[in-house]
Amino acid sequence: MTYLYLIMAIAFEVLATSLLKETQSFTRLLPSIMTLAGYGAAFFFLSLTLRALPVGVVYAIWSGAGIVFISAIGWIWFRQALDAPAVIGMGLIVAGVGVINLFSKATPH
Repeated sequence: MTYLYLIMAIAFEVLATSLLKETQSFTRLLPSIMTLAGYGAAFFFLSLTLRALPVGVVYAIWSGAGIVFISAIGWIWFRQALDAPAVIGMGLIVAGVGVINLFSKATPH
């Protein structure tokens, strides 16, 4: 269940961050409410994850996955360019998350 909570936290954070631009500095009501609700849900599921995993590991996975997914959404949805260093950096983030999950003794296997 722990990793399901973490996936939910990542999904809600990515959704909320994706909607953040649509709030137009929190001047549009519906996107603003959806953004705040998304962040609230993200932190709720993140707190459930912290019952079983160390905060450093959880935060590394949560933020790393969020960076990659938000960058992909920005590239696809908002047509924002990603250059080679950005792609390489995100590849390193994915590799780091993989190393944590596969080899760290701080996470259950």
